[in-house]
Amino acid sequence: MPDLSGQRVLVTGASGGIGGGIARRFAAAGARLAVHYRGLSAASTDAVFALVEDVRARGGEAVAVRADLSTAGSAALLVEEAVRALGGLDGLVNNAGIQPLAPLAETSREEWDEVLGTNLGAVFELSREAAAAMGDSREGAEGRSGSGSRGDRWITHIASIEASRPAPAHAHYAVAKAGLVMHARAAALELGPSGIRVNSVSPGLVDRPGLADAWPEGVESWIAHAPLGRLATAEDIGNACVLLASPAASFITGQDLAVDGGMLATPGW
Repeated sequence: MPDLSGQRVLVTGASGGIGGGIARRFAAAGARLAVHYRGLSAASTDAVFALVEDVRARGGEAVAVRADLSTAGSAALLVEEAVRALGGLDGLVNNAGIQPLAPLAETSREEWDEVLGTNLGAVFELSREAAAAMGDSREGAEGRSGSGSRGDRWITHIASIEASRPAPAHAHYAVAKAGLVMHARAAALELGPSGIRVNSVSPGLVDRPGLADAWPEGVESWIAHAPLGRLATAEDIGNACVLLASPAASFITGQDLAVDGGMLATPGW
């Protein structure tokens, strides 16, 4: 596990399984965390506070930050709150998103806009605000270990292998995820001179409680076709994010890392 001690990291969508797994891997690596949740249900609120308690019980540092990223101005407020809680910002994981099912022919403009606004538009705003905060953090952190070196600040988007291989009834989701991959490349181009690296991670099918019961044919097909013969875990995705945040990835930017057990290498699934 890379040592990320001293890194101040904001993880969005941390009340979900993937976001929680990502946050736990960063905490295990020594990062100080601001974990975001939307707070529309008691279950999601309980999940993120349980995450914070778990991180603290293991000797880590985490604080919960609430924001509805579908509302105007929420991204700036979220970054501001994270910076205030952590004393600055070194990294951002853009994980928050929604994944409704709707055939393309039956998707309304409102539904289309909601998915692209939440999954892509909010990432655009968060990345812009985080990049500005990272510049401020760098100027005020000359005494912090590792500060001032090019590439020690970063942004990682959680995209999907559906960015290149869409599934039925996922058109809006797949388009948004493809946009995330290209946003990472474009942002890497423009933020690189400021020493900020931007990459994306594209998970395959990630296991969660009840998935095998809810979609047995999909899970069976995935396991049968994926070269590594299993679903991803949330920790697998977190490990990839930690790697991209570490000094081992200091010259990696503008890239998409598929974490799919080799599925994209297969003829189809």
